[in-house]
Amino acid sequence: MEDIQHSFETHGYYVLEDFLTEEELAVCEADIDRLHKVGAELKASGDDRGKHFQIEPFAKTEEQDGLPILRKIEQTRDFSEVFKDLSGHPKLIEVVRSLLGDDLLLFRSTLMLKPANHGSAHSFHQDSAYWPMRPPSLVTVSIALTESTTENGCIQVIPKSHEWGMQEWGNIARADDQSLSNREDLDTRNVIEVPLKAGSALMFHSLVVHGSGPNHSSRPRHTALYAYFPPTVQYISKNGSPDEKTFPVISGLEGQEELTLKAEAVS
Repeated sequence: MEDIQHSFETHGYYVLEDFLTEEELAVCEADIDRLHKVGAELKASGDDRGKHFQIEPFAKTEEQDGLPILRKIEQTRDFSEVFKDLSGHPKLIEVVRSLLGDDLLLFRSTLMLKPANHGSAHSFHQDSAYWPMRPPSLVTVSIALTESTTENGCIQVIPKSHEWGMQEWGNIARADDQSLSNREDLDTRNVIEVPLKAGSALMFHSLVVHGSGPNHSSRPRHTALYAYFPPTVQYISKNGSPDEKTFPVISGLEGQEELTLKAEAVS
């Protein structure tokens, strides 16, 4: 685990290879198919939960095979036991605990679904710039459920950028004719691509600058995203957000299932 900690602290990221089996990946893919149908039903009925199923903003058509072309699904734990269980996968959590400690809370549970031929680029950004959590020391985990390649828009990172401090960014979704950043001052000379085999995961500090290209291939790029934090990280209330928020407990905290954090107000 010392090598993992050294890589993460030095470069800001670590790749966990092949921790999911082919059988586990098949279960995930089957559930993604189911979730597309759930999203279609919720949107058709006007159910407010449909807001968690985000349509691909730059899709060339509105539907594919009779289903909406989705960019992402938020709060997957609320819709899927498969992805609820995946957030606590023992092989994954063992590594996250080595980085953050035994007490772990879950901040984010998301599916990123770069659809074949439609998936938009994601501009360079830092996750913590959009999250009401301080200090900005969460661990984001990007699990490749399908092979992640240059052709279908794998993640790109700027090593050591977690040392830059938190900065401001713009909209993340980008059209094909837009660059991967709306900032002219961003130094991208050290950008590297991080292709992943299905079943592997990229783990990175929430201040690491990262983005991804569009998916022009005939294969989707399905990714499960989770973000973890220790209870020493404080929930911040701003822009009318709630005064408290409840987070699932993934590890430790004497076996509690969830923990409610009262917000610290900021100007």
